Amino acid sequence: IGIDALIFLPLVEVKKKKHKVQIPKQKQEANGQCKLSLLNQKSSGMKMGVGFSKVLTKKPEHEIPINASPDYTPQLTYKQPRKNLLIAPPLPLPPPKPTECCSQTEPVLGKPYVKIKQMYEMKEELGRGKFGVTYLCVEKATGRAYACKSIAKKKPPQEMEDVRMEVVILQHLSEQHNIVEFKGAYEDRKNVHLVMELCSGGELFDRIVAKGNYTERQAAKIMRQIVNVVHVCHFMGVMHRDLKPENFLFATKDEDAPLKLTDFGSSVFFHKGKVCTDFVGNAYYVAPEVLKRSHGKEIDVWNAGVILYILLSGVPPFWAETEKGIFDAILGGKLDMDSEPWPSISEAAKDLVRKMLTCDPKERITAADALEHPWLKEGGEASDKLPDSAVLIRMKRFRAMNQMKKLALKVIAENISEKETKGLIQMFNNMDTDGSGTITFEELKSGLFRLGSLVNESEMKQLMDAADIDKSRTIDYFEFIAATMDRHKVEKEESLFKAFQYFDKDNNGSVFSSLN
Repeated sequence: IGIDALIFLPLVEVKKKKHKVQIPKQKQEANGQCKLSLLNQKSSGMKMGVGFSKVLTKKPEHEIPINASPDYTPQLTYKQPRKNLLIAPPLPLPPPKPTECCSQTEPVLGKPYVKIKQMYEMKEELGRGKFGVTYLCVEKATGRAYACKSIAKKKPPQEMEDVRMEVVILQHLSEQHNIVEFKGAYEDRKNVHLVMELCSGGELFDRIVAKGNYTERQAAKIMRQIVNVVHVCHFMGVMHRDLKPENFLFATKDEDAPLKLTDFGSSVFFHKGKVCTDFVGNAYYVAPEVLKRSHGKEIDVWNAGVILYILLSGVPPFWAETEKGIFDAILGGKLDMDSEPWPSISEAAKDLVRKMLTCDPKERITAADALEHPWLKEGGEASDKLPDSAVLIRMKRFRAMNQMKKLALKVIAENISEKETKGLIQMFNNMDTDGSGTITFEELKSGLFRLGSLVNESEMKQLMDAADIDKSRTIDYFEFIAATMDRHKVEKEESLFKAFQYFDKDNNGSVFSSLN
């Protein structure tokens, strides 16, 4: 039974249940001709909404690899780059051979196997990375083009757990502007397939290479999108941990096409007090606290600050001939704002760069505060209305449902696993500013405003009334989850079965007869 089928059921009186909810509270002195070239050896072509480097067409003359494992030290020989040579960022080393692999028949997603070729026509290869191969695919039922990342299941258990986490996070962030849209995840005996939006405009990376550096107005327009998507991810309880120009794709080839953040393979949910100790990211973008093996969501702001520095100057803020040299420069934290073109760049722009690249994460500006910085507001045309956030889109859809559907969604909300509610808990806590366990009208209004959603008083009352299922004049935890959970959680078979069981009072397998 689908959730839409519940529209045909008459309303029933449902006994309210009390739920006890526990909510877990430098670089070298660069001459004027030195510009950053980020993997400019790559072949051209469309790229999907996942962060895959395209197939290299020739061996790069200069690479600085980044070591994904703190216990593994490669023996490398570096060439001194020729003068004026375009400098490429470090490429990740190939993963070590796994000592233990998943069985090819071991389920990963916890749902029945499907033959993806029955639903999609697989076309040419778009790119490949260490985790899988990306193909252009066309949905047979609609003729729409998507991108499909196929990941072999014969990998160490931890890598497959990372795949599961990526799927959960992509589902959680669905419908959010500036994040690649997730179509669905499928599995057969040998592979997991992630199907998502196809972005045909290429990488931000490639446009930086083509332009060299941006005007302040151009840079502000791009940074407004980048900082906003970081803010939204943090509000929804997710830290990306691998922001770089290669992971921002343009939806189309148009000059003003929106940016889409992709590649959530390193992303995790976070909560207050959580500290990560693993090494993530690319050497040029890595935050100092990552090198110290103790980081939180603040690393996303650092990554974005590095991108801003590159947009304005055409070179990375911390540069050296070796990986160790890059890391030493990052830990030193000295920013070069004397070389060209910095003397001609505004003080407001330089102020934001310094605040985003503050070494102490506790002193670093937050994404929310960066959005209010005068440079982003002025240069980034902040007066333009931002698209609705995913939270507002979902609440509007919930408002349009009948009472039976709303009750069914609340049942689903009460029965989804703790693992699936991690990001939702963070969203609820961000709205519930007084820690009371419920969201008031003013808290909802403030929370949506912080997400960039401008809603008038009348519509805000409608959203509040719709989400307040028990008419208590506040939104409790399960009501909030019911109104804001992503469609992927609703469409799961076990979720729909729980809702059906709730209304099947005499347990005879028929809701209609039990309501007579």
